[in-house]
Amino acid sequence: MTQTNLSALIDQYGMLKAQIADLAEQEKALKTALADLGPGAYEGDMFRLTISEGTRETLDMEAVRAHLSRQFIQAHTNVAETRTLRVVARNGKK
Repeated sequence: MTQTNLSALIDQYGMLKAQIADLAEQEKALKTALADLGPGAYEGDMFRLTISEGTRETLDMEAVRAHLSRQFIQAHTNVAETRTLRVVARNGKK
């Protein structure tokens, strides 16, 4: 892959990530505007919004770890290889 193609791909990736961040902010604002609606179904011209309420149980891992031995936690910990792509806007510095 040539440097020009790589540069273009990096810039496209960065622009897409920026657009996704903007869309996530718009989504958050719209969810806030709809937050006072009660449970039920609501109709738009093109979409239907359904709001439901319930309970969710979560495990307090910090409390669990405090009660289990290091050996037990290590024996039951899964390890996986990961790869991360991170893109940030350039600031003009190398």
